[in-house]
Amino acid sequence: MEKKNSMIDIHNHILINVDDGPNSKEEMLRLLKQAKDEGVSGVVATPHHLHPNYDNQMNVVKEKVNELLAMEEVQQLGVDIYTGQEVRANDQILNQLDSGEIEGINQSKYLLVELPSNRVPRFTQNLIYEIQNKGFVPIIAHPERNKEITQNLDKLYDLINAGALSQLTAQSLVGKFGKNIRNISIQMIENNLVHFIASDAHNVENRPFYMSSLLNHRKTKKYTEQLQELLANSESVINDQNIRKRQPTQDYKKKKKLLGIF
Repeated sequence: MEKKNSMIDIHNHILINVDDGPNSKEEMLRLLKQAKDEGVSGVVATPHHLHPNYDNQMNVVKEKVNELLAMEEVQQLGVDIYTGQEVRANDQILNQLDSGEIEGINQSKYLLVELPSNRVPRFTQNLIYEIQNKGFVPIIAHPERNKEITQNLDKLYDLINAGALSQLTAQSLVGKFGKNIRNISIQMIENNLVHFIASDAHNVENRPFYMSSLLNHRKTKKYTEQLQELLANSESVINDQNIRKRQPTQDYKKKKKLLGIF
């Protein structure tokens, strides 16, 4: 019960009218209430930034978060809200870290980084190093939904070995995005290529908060202990503490050979 009471969601789109999250106060409140019903005690608002369609510098995020915190309905729900950004990987990140347009989650060393959905850009590994050189730890958002990574898990393995962490979407583990993505998500957990689980919530109906339900789902029973560990890591992020992590492995390669897949 204690883990549930202190469950933190480090990736969601809760802010109103800034990206593809809620468009009204009513939608936001429904989403936040759903978070509470799912055992979430704190959410990190991570609107898209440096995205082809959305740009949310940190001063905007702080302003929008303060607006939510000032609402009586939000105060009554008792869910904490922290600042963050889902930053699209590109060459502007480093300069914007210097200028303050980008900050880590809750002003910590942890930075949520999004790759394009269909590929891993050639500069990604170098960017991972450069972000770390500035004192930050990059967290790759939903790698299981990146086409190039799903086709070759070595791509993620190399990024983790280079110092990145990764965040899996809760619903991926129960098949919301298809059987293939679910299988890849399980492989990532089995090979210690995942460090966090988050909702990536956008709306109540199609992209909901799905957190404590994950632990009770029949398809994830086998992995309850690992899932609880990954969920607990999120609290370390908002407190700017080091997380628990295990040595990444490449056992998925052995399985491919056994199945005769080369």
